Amino acid sequence: MAVEQARDQGAGRPFRPQIPASLAYALHAVLASNPAYRWLAAFLERHPRLYRWFTTGERVTKERLFGCRMCGQCALPVTGYACPMTCPKQLRNGPCGGVSPDGACEVDRTLRCVWVTAWDRAESAGHGADLDLLQRPVDNRQWSRSSWVNYWQGRDEGLAVAFTGADPRPAIAAGSARAGR
Repeated sequence: MAVEQARDQGAGRPFRPQIPASLAYALHAVLASNPAYRWLAAFLERHPRLYRWFTTGERVTKERLFGCRMCGQCALPVTGYACPMTCPKQLRNGPCGGVSPDGACEVDRTLRCVWVTAWDRAESAGHGADLDLLQRPVDNRQWSRSSWVNYWQGRDEGLAVAFTGADPRPAIAAGSARAGR
C-alpha cells in the first residue's frame, strides 16, 4: 500500500525544479560516492529506524527541490535535475510524441513538459549529452527507498547507458562506469 501511495503522490504534475541546474550538479559532486558515504549507507541499512529518518529527509528535500517521487533509482543527474517521474506518463527516456511545439505537456496543456525543462536545464549546465543516455526501466521494488543509499552502495551502476545501435549489450557494459549519479 505504501509503495502505491508513494508512486501516486503528485502523479501527473510536471515539476519545475527550485534551484538552478548548475547548483544541483555542484551539490551532486559533494554527494559523489566515496568510502565514507559507502560506510554511511551500510550503517543506515543496518539500522532501520535511522534509514527511515534518512529516507524521509531525502524525500522531503528532493521533493521540494526537484519534485522527486522517490522511485529509488534517481535519474536526476542525467536529466538536468528535472525528475522524469513527474511526467504524467512517467517516461524516463524523453518526451512522448504529444509534446506541443511550445513545450506544453500532452496530458495537461497548461503545464510545461518535464522533458523540455530537462533539456533546457541540462543544456544550460553543459550536460546536454546526458539526455542521449538510455534510462533503464524503473524497478518498482525500489519505490520509497533511498536513492542516495542505493547510489552509494553501487546499485545504480548502469542506470543510464549509451545506446550505440542494434545490439545494446556492448553499450550497457561500457556505459555503466559513466552513468553513475
